Amino acid sequence: MKVLITGAAGFIGSHMAERLQREGFNVVGLDNFSDYYEVSLKDLNKAALEQQGIKTVKMDLRNSEDFEKLELDFDFIIHFAAQPGISASSTFEEYLSNNFTGTQNLMEFAHRNKRLKHFFNISTSSVYGLEATHPENAAPQPASFYGVTKLAAEQLVLAQSRTKKMNASSLRLYSVYGPRERPEKLYTKLITCAFREKSFPLFQGSEKHLRSFTYVGDIVEGIFKAVQKHHEINGEIINLGTEDEYTTQEGIDLVQELLGIEIDLELVPKRAGDQWHTRANINKAKKLLDYQPSTTLKEGLQLQINWYKSNFL
Repeated sequence: MKVLITGAAGFIGSHMAERLQREGFNVVGLDNFSDYYEVSLKDLNKAALEQQGIKTVKMDLRNSEDFEKLELDFDFIIHFAAQPGISASSTFEEYLSNNFTGTQNLMEFAHRNKRLKHFFNISTSSVYGLEATHPENAAPQPASFYGVTKLAAEQLVLAQSRTKKMNASSLRLYSVYGPRERPEKLYTKLITCAFREKSFPLFQGSEKHLRSFTYVGDIVEGIFKAVQKHHEINGEIINLGTEDEYTTQEGIDLVQELLGIEIDLELVPKRAGDQWHTRANINKAKKLLDYQPSTTLKEGLQLQINWYKSNFL
């Protein structure tokens, strides 16, 4: 079967592409190679995919004419591409165009694929708001442009399921880390600062934030199970993450322990819209997908450190 993955040269999308290729799927990736972070890092991911026979097409979902580059024979679409995270340098227009308009264009393309079995929207715990500890039926309360536009995109997709125009689901991910994590994210930035002997900018008060830090391999496993059980989860919203929670400070301490390096922490003003508590409620994922994340934070961070050493030292 053939699957289209948007954001395939990014962090989680590249891992998902590799997993599906190993399982015998014919994978085509899309990415706009945005300069939100260094394009060379996406090029590195693209090269890794190409070595495994996975094609990555450069295109922007916001440009509807770009879809003419694609065939109309996909069985599944997995939509990772988005303007990511909470960033003072990103405007509302960038979040809106990338996360909402891009999704709408992709939906229109999806309708033209007559053999499409399922559309998977990749969402985020940020739709819950500052405290993301809820089951999927809780009322969303996003507190950032990112969360607001990701929720809007999710509803855009699920509307297709409600009106029986397309089978679709949305998977809400929690604090994903691991090899290929974006450079501005917590653990890659910590590891980089440690090896380059630079100060790590710590948002004021964030050392007490609680997170469901989830290893990328466990997230990929959950999405793969969703693909396998697609006929059972039409219209569903499903949380994917770990029930284990750590403070940011505990994560910092663990990185220092694994590296044997003390990292200088520089306090900077707190970030607006930053979640103070996430704990993945995965009862639904356990029931519907038999989802059982198993990678400890220490194990996952060691794998991330090994990846960083192999590629940047």
